Formats: sequence, C-alpha cells, structure tokens
Amino acid sequence: MHLPVSLLSLCFLTLASLSAASQAAQDRATTFFTSNAQHSPSGSGHTNNWAVLVCTSRYWFNYRHMANALGMYRTVKRLGIPDSNIILMLSDDAACNTRNKFPGCVFASAGGKAGKDSSSLDLYGDNIEVDYRGYEVTVENFLRVLTGRVPPSLPRSKRLLTNDRSNIFIYMTGHGGNEFLKFQDDEEISAFDIADAFEQMWQKKRYNEILFMIDTCQANTMYSKFYSPNILATGSSELDEKSYSFENDNDLGIAVIDSFTHYVLQFMENINKTSQ
Repeated sequence: MHLPVSLLSLCFLTLASLSAASQAAQDRATTFFTSNAQHSPSGSGHTNNWAVLVCTSRYWFNYRHMANALGMYRTVKRLGIPDSNIILMLSDDAACNTRNKFPGCVFASAGGKAGKDSSSLDLYGDNIEVDYRGYEVTVENFLRVLTGRVPPSLPRSKRLLTNDRSNIFIYMTGHGGNEFLKFQDDEEISAFDIADAFEQMWQKKRYNEILFMIDTCQANTMYSKFYSPNILATGSSELDEKSYSFENDNDLGIAVIDSFTHYVLQFMENINKTSQ
C-alpha cells in the first residue's frame, strides 16, 4: 500500500525553516528521518501516522490555545491522518461560549468570517471529533493515552493504538513555566512526567519516531529531560522566555492564536499529501 509522505518529516521541515539555526536543524532532521532508511523503503521505518493534540487550557480568555490545537487538528487531517488516528483533547468551551460573536465557530485570525485568507477558515465547523472534552482533559488521562494504561471498557476512539511502526506527532499548548505545563488551572504535568511516559512507550514498542511540539512559555524546558531514542522536540520559547500571541480580534476582545503556532500553520498550508 502506498503511504503519503511522513507527516513528521513535513512538520520538522517546517520547524527548520522557522529556526534561527535552520541549517543545523535541517541537518538533524535529515539524519534522524533517514536513520532507518536501510530497513524500510518508506525511508523512516514506519507504516502508520498518529497525532495527539492537547489544549491544556480552558475559559474564554484562553481562546487562542483552543485555536492553536484546532489549527493543528485541521492540518494533520488535511495531510492524511484520519480521525481514527487522532486523539484530540480540548476543553471545548469556546465555540458555544456566550461571548463568542460567531456562535459555533473558532477562528485563528482577526476578523472572523470577514477574513479573506485561509487562516480565516472556521476551525470548528461540523466535522470535528473531540475525544477528551472538558474535565476529561487531565494529566492522568494524557499519560494513560500515551502509555496505553487504560481500562478495557475505554472506547477505541479514546485509545492511542500505536506500535513500533508508528510515527506520532504530539502537540501541546497552554500555560506553562520552567519544566511544567498547567492543565486547566487545576494541576500540572512536569518534564519528568512526559519523559518517563515516552520511555514507557519505547519499552512497550508503542512508537517508531515521535515529533514533540509545544507552544507555551518556557516551552523548551518541557523536553529537557527526555532520554528515550527517536524523539525530535521543539518549542516556542527558551528558558525564561515568553510565548506571545500573534494578534487580537477586536470583536471577540481576545487573542485568537499564538505566534509560534501561527507561523507553523502558515508554512504548512503550502504542503500537501504528495509533497516530497
């Protein structure tokens, strides 16, 4: 069966174009994604792609974080990953919020329906599948999804059914700090928690390669403790740096997307399933 170009490869090429040290990043990407070429004609030793997309915020003033996650959701679907291979964790309290001037819609650019470019697309629409909604978005559920430590009664749609031939794109957005990310202002996940979960995944043969991307303040500290193989990680900010929003919408009265995610999505609009 012919498989579309690896989404992970495309994502990292995006990041390489945005990085100040773009050539070094591109060299790392080339080495990483060709390391298994001798074992598989696909070039990366994998047979299936998955995505885990997590917005760890809730409440109206965090609209931009939901737009971040929904923008990534739309993009990975457009690039060939079906809903059956996507785990979307979202508080889902923006589209139908009473303060939303465009009920049932979430936009990632100022102007909403009045916008003219592709970023003005309704990211919510009628074709979205939220797997973990509202108070289901917890640290425990996220770690259980990654490690596969779930009860037998859990529906298939809430499971990450990967194997050692799976490439996984893991995207997280929310409020964070030095080696922690807040979940809905109620709890936190640490860099150690994610690092240990990835090691469990590797030991249990739950992935071939992982691309970890995070958009939050001091984002890069969240992958400072990784020690498992075949993981590429990138984030929106270094230690003691902020992650800033891109633009505000005057009608909504809030920021609609973060800068890092905006530019990643903007670049990826020029990529399709047949891109090389």
